[in-house]
Amino acid sequence: MRNISKRFGGVTALSDVDLDAYAGEVLAIVGDNGAGKSTLIKILTGVYQPSEGQIMVGGETLEMTNHSDAIAKGIDAVYQTLALADHLDPAANMFLGNELTKSFFGIPVLDNKKMRSETERVLFERLGLTLRSMDAATESLSGGQRQAVAIARAVYTEGLRVLVMDEPTAALGPQETARTLKLIEALKAQGLAVILISHSLDDVFQVSDRVHVQRRGQCAGVVKTSESSQQEVLGLIVGAEEAA
Repeated sequence: MRNISKRFGGVTALSDVDLDAYAGEVLAIVGDNGAGKSTLIKILTGVYQPSEGQIMVGGETLEMTNHSDAIAKGIDAVYQTLALADHLDPAANMFLGNELTKSFFGIPVLDNKKMRSETERVLFERLGLTLRSMDAATESLSGGQRQAVAIARAVYTEGLRVLVMDEPTAALGPQETARTLKLIEALKAQGLAVILISHSLDDVFQVSDRVHVQRRGQCAGVVKTSESSQQEVLGLIVGAEEAA
């Protein structure tokens, strides 16, 4: 993303922001509420259109008017709300809106067996997860398992290159948080560019390669995680250098 600005009427939400994400890397985006994190990601995923600036993937400049355009270009997101239908089973959630069908005497019917087997395959092969029951309603799954179903739905998309994870551990306990961070590491190992939005600097420093700090609609700095500290990142978030 280059020189991204976004205005809502007379309010400037983003001003001249650059953002780089690389294959096989976890890039964390941090910042206080109102720093512009969500607006930046909504532009990347096609929900908003920038007032100025360009989005490029693999050297191609993208023109996107909605989220479907972003998915077609290999960019998707798993938001904190997960957007799962609690009363449906994992397979039905994974293919919600894109159900697989088969022909029955010339009439298309749902291919529940294929959807179930594909869900099991993606959960195991891509995320290393096996669910005890594929028939249970999604609402009965743990927070981490629900997160995995939402991730599986995203990575099943052919050609996915960039996956945004919006506060994936915010509602999870310590054990489920650890499992989710392992899922992020697995996606990184598979060559995806993973963008992690988080308020937890502990999580950020455990799995990220670089940290992009947003402050008041601008990029306050980008640091390599291995060469930085939580104290330095926190200073960028609150503008410690400006106050000094």
